[in-house]
Amino acid sequence: MNRFILIIPILFWMMSCQQSSQEQQADKQNSNHWSYDGETGPEHWAELEGETNCNGNFQSPINLVNFKVNKHLEPIDLHYAKETLLHEVVNNGHSIQYDFEPGDFLIHNKDTFHLKQFHFHEPAEHLIEGVRYPLEIHLVHQNPDKEFLVLSVMVKEGQNSKPFELLESYLPIQKGETKLIQAPFDMSQNLPDHKGYFTYQGSLTTPPCSEDVTWIIFKEPIEIALEQVELLKYLMPINNYRDEQPHHGRVIYSTSF
Repeated sequence: MNRFILIIPILFWMMSCQQSSQEQQADKQNSNHWSYDGETGPEHWAELEGETNCNGNFQSPINLVNFKVNKHLEPIDLHYAKETLLHEVVNNGHSIQYDFEPGDFLIHNKDTFHLKQFHFHEPAEHLIEGVRYPLEIHLVHQNPDKEFLVLSVMVKEGQNSKPFELLESYLPIQKGETKLIQAPFDMSQNLPDHKGYFTYQGSLTTPPCSEDVTWIIFKEPIEIALEQVELLKYLMPINNYRDEQPHHGRVIYSTSF
């Protein structure tokens, strides 16, 4: 009887370990389902990832051309604070991503969108009148209804960027690795001085390619040093960008400023 009582918890422990191992393996397989080239590249995302919008009609990125100037578009209502904490940095195998603690947000159409994370694409995903910049930063925001708004910042090679020095101090980081940061970071220092922008309705640029995403792309790029671009390029997959998608009748608006 005593032996039977002892066996029961051991069996539960073995089953728990097996289940945990299976879950970890499933997570690993899911994270490796898609890539940026070959048989797991963007042209195969819809078939690889199952229930996605990757073959939808309103996908991103796009070439920002034939836009309409909208005089009613106002400056972005940004609320980025110097004391907001960067929580961690992760190399997820697709990009280098920095996650924020709660604090920074913006207001769009009377709705509050909280800044969750930012990551990089090299070269840029969006084109501005056919021009592709060396780097694009996506600042991913989400409202309480789980709707996305993404601010996009184009980057060109030029002067050394002081704000990037803090980001660089946690690099290099290996694929699959996460590093805790817990340091204040003023995201507004990584935005262009001129805040004119383009806006349109699109999607996430990675699976599941969810649509109904509001995109706001700054017209003016920021500058970082060539060495800073090269470091990010070295750590990320080669050409981690999705090709431009058809407009399908969507209207692209531009601020008058």
